[in-house]
Amino acid sequence: MAAGLAVVVWLLAVRLPAAIAPAPPALPATIVLPAGEAPFAVTRGRGWLAVVTESDEILVYDATTGALRQRVTIRRGGGEGGQGGK
Repeated sequence: MAAGLAVVVWLLAVRLPAAIAPAPPALPATIVLPAGEAPFAVTRGRGWLAVVTESDEILVYDATTGALRQRVTIRRGGGEGGQGGK
């Protein structure tokens, strides 16, 4: 009887976390960067995915369709490390 109880506790400990875990975020199967662009960093928000490129642009994509929604050019400042002033 003790062995049966141990098995039930073990099954609950192993299976229950997987059953209540949140679903992974929805991401598009592919993201197409503009020609000549290389990714530097990626982040996601609610309904969007952003790619920072090596050429200092932020490309914002729809997280479901992968369509490009917005393109932002980062202006380099004169401060240390390329970060703009105040």
